[in-house]
Amino acid sequence: MDYNFTVLDRFLRYVKIDTQSDPHSQSIPSTEKQKDLSRLLVQELKALGVTDAEMDEFGYVYATIPANTNKPVPVICFCSHVDTSPESSGTNVNPVIHKNYDGRVLVLPADNSIRIDPAAHPELAKKLGNDIVTADGTTLLGADNKAGVAAIMDTAYYFMNHPEVKHGAIRILFTPDEEIGRGADAVNIEKLGANFGYTVDGEALGSFEDETFSAHMVNIKIEGVNFHPGFAKGKLESALKAACAFIDRLPKDTWSPESTEGREGFVHPYEMKGGIENAEITMIIRSFVDSELVEYENRLKSMLEEVMQDFPNSAFSFEVKEQYRNMKNVINECPQVSEYAIEAIKRAGLQPHIGSIRGGTDGSKLSFMGLPCPNIFAGEHSFHSKMEWASVQDMQKAVETLINLAIIWEEKS
Repeated sequence: MDYNFTVLDRFLRYVKIDTQSDPHSQSIPSTEKQKDLSRLLVQELKALGVTDAEMDEFGYVYATIPANTNKPVPVICFCSHVDTSPESSGTNVNPVIHKNYDGRVLVLPADNSIRIDPAAHPELAKKLGNDIVTADGTTLLGADNKAGVAAIMDTAYYFMNHPEVKHGAIRILFTPDEEIGRGADAVNIEKLGANFGYTVDGEALGSFEDETFSAHMVNIKIEGVNFHPGFAKGKLESALKAACAFIDRLPKDTWSPESTEGREGFVHPYEMKGGIENAEITMIIRSFVDSELVEYENRLKSMLEEVMQDFPNSAFSFEVKEQYRNMKNVINECPQVSEYAIEAIKRAGLQPHIGSIRGGTDGSKLSFMGLPCPNIFAGEHSFHSKMEWASVQDMQKAVETLINLAIIWEEKS
C-alpha cells in the first residue's frame, strides 16, 4: 500500500493555532479560539472533497468519508480533540524538528533550562533515528491531541485519494474542551450516526486502551468567621487555615498521583483558593473500580469533618460531580471493536500494547452515550508540559493503523 504522508505538515500547521481550553469558563466551547482550528479543519476537509464537513455552534466538527463498498459495513468514527491543556501556555507555539534523533538530551532553544532527557523519558530513548518534534521551550507543543487530529486528517486525505481501497462510511468528529473533562458533553450522538468509535489520543507507539479511570470531581467550600485581627482572640476562624489543615491531613506517601501507578486509584487536590471568610478546594478522584469512588469520597468527607471540629463556628459543603465512567464496562459487550484495532496495529508492523488509561478520553463518555469508543495511539508524549514531544514516524504509523482499521471493518463485514 502506497502512503504519501501529509501528517507532519498538518501537525506543524495545527499546533501553531492556540486552542487552550479554560476550566473556569461555562461557555461551550470554553474558549472561542478553539473554533479557529475547527474552522480550518472544515475548510481542509471540504478541499479534500468531504462535502458534508461542518462545524456546529459549539465548535464540534462533523464530517463523513463516504463508503465505497457494496457491503453493509457498520459506520465507524475517528475522534480527536482540538483543545490543549490549561496547564501550560499554547500561545505562539514554535515547533522544532530534531531530525534523526541520536539519543542525546534535547535542549529546547528558547529556554535551555528545559531539557528532555531520555533517561527520564524512556519512550524517547526508543526513538533513535526518528524525527522528534518539540516546542521551543516557551509553550507546550500541543501534540495532545493535535497529533491525533493530524492523523485523522491524513487518513481522510488517503481515502479521498484512493477510491480503490474499500471501506465503509467513516465519520470524523473533532471535539473541544476534552482537557477540562467536557469534550463529549455537547456531541449530537444521533447526528454523528456512528455504530462504533475510536479516539486517537494515545501515547506510545502501538498502544491500545479500552479501559479508563472512572472519575468524580469534589468541590469543597468552607465559610470561616472573619474578625478584626487586632481583636480576634477566640473569635476568628480562618477558612484558609481550615482548608490548609484539610490538605495537610491527606496521606503523604499513598493515595496521590505522585505515589500511585498501574491500577491504583488516587485523590488529587487540583486547585485551592480563598481567604479568611471563604475558601474553596477542587479535587479529582480516580479509580478503575466505580465502587471505590464512593469509598474515597466517604474517607475525604470524614477527614474534613475531623478538621472542622477545630473550627466550630465555621461551615462547609462537600459536593460531588460525576465526570466519566470506565469505558471497559461498555466495550466488553462488543469485543470486535478491540479485536479489529489490535489487528490494525499488527498490520502496521507493530507489536500492540494493550493497557488501561490512568485518565479519561472523550471515548469514556461517548461509550456511555451509545458509541463504544476505545483509544488508539497518536504518538504524543509528556503532554501538558513544555517537555511535550512527538515522533514523526509514530504519527505516520498512527495513520497506517487507522487506514488498516477501516479496511478491516469492511473485510469482516
